[in-house]
Amino acid sequence: MNWQLLPQFATTGLLAGGTLALTALGLVLIFKSTYIFNFAQGQLLLLGALFTWWFTVEVGLPLWLSIILALLLSALIGFGIERFALRPMTGQPLLSIVLMTLGLSQLLHGLALLFFGGAQRNFPQIFSAANPYKIATPFLRDGTPIIIILKQNLVWSFVVAILGVLVISAFFRYTNAGLAMRGASEDHELAQSIGLRIHRIFGVSWALAGMVATMGGVLLATSSGLDLSLSVVVLAAFPVVLLGGLESIPGAIIGGLLIGLTQGLVSASTVPLVRNMSEIMPYVVLLVVLLIRPEGLFGQKRIERI
Repeated sequence: MNWQLLPQFATTGLLAGGTLALTALGLVLIFKSTYIFNFAQGQLLLLGALFTWWFTVEVGLPLWLSIILALLLSALIGFGIERFALRPMTGQPLLSIVLMTLGLSQLLHGLALLFFGGAQRNFPQIFSAANPYKIATPFLRDGTPIIIILKQNLVWSFVVAILGVLVISAFFRYTNAGLAMRGASEDHELAQSIGLRIHRIFGVSWALAGMVATMGGVLLATSSGLDLSLSVVVLAAFPVVLLGGLESIPGAIIGGLLIGLTQGLVSASTVPLVRNMSEIMPYVVLLVVLLIRPEGLFGQKRIERI
């Protein structure tokens, strides 16, 4: 372990974990309200980033307005997915619906390639790269404090991601719409019997997931650039969701931070074999946790009595 660089890698990993948490939140939103694991979330993330780029670069709109329009367009796509792809499958086996989301992921990826092409794009800069933040630590190297250098886009992406997670968490806890979505996820037939409009709730949840995916896509594109491989980032969010618990919004936060921290610590290793394992460490951590606690750190253990 390179102990001198450990604070740098650990802090960078934690900050990257915030964006992972926001990406995982979209998966939690869908599962929490519809009990469906959405395999198309990565493509929604990609489309949201592409819409923002198109409005800014091709149309020439201000970046803040482009983000708002991309959020609205992503919400509309979410509504459309629920209305035209998933609502006709009401009453079908759960596996069929999950496979539908898998098919949607391929369809959306193909549409992104058709309309935007597969070229690498430079995403508009939101944060300055010239003046990174510097933090002095109590650790010493050759008698001088070790300085942690943090890029502005990484710090503010972390702040925006955590704020987004907290706002969605408050929405589920304190608003009537959020409580209705939680109730619908427990028992669809019972929710309908007390007057809840299930399909409207499902549409709202998909719209919110599309907006969350757009924010995640914009934050990721500011640091890694924009191409079709951006949708693959959601693969790292799957372990975050399963680690924290499929229905737990706080679990998405903790899971994202743990995964980011783990990747940062592994990257600080001086052993090349260990250092190259940073990409698969989310799944290693996931396997260890699931062996001890199959429902995840904050997941609900369900017991069915016959």
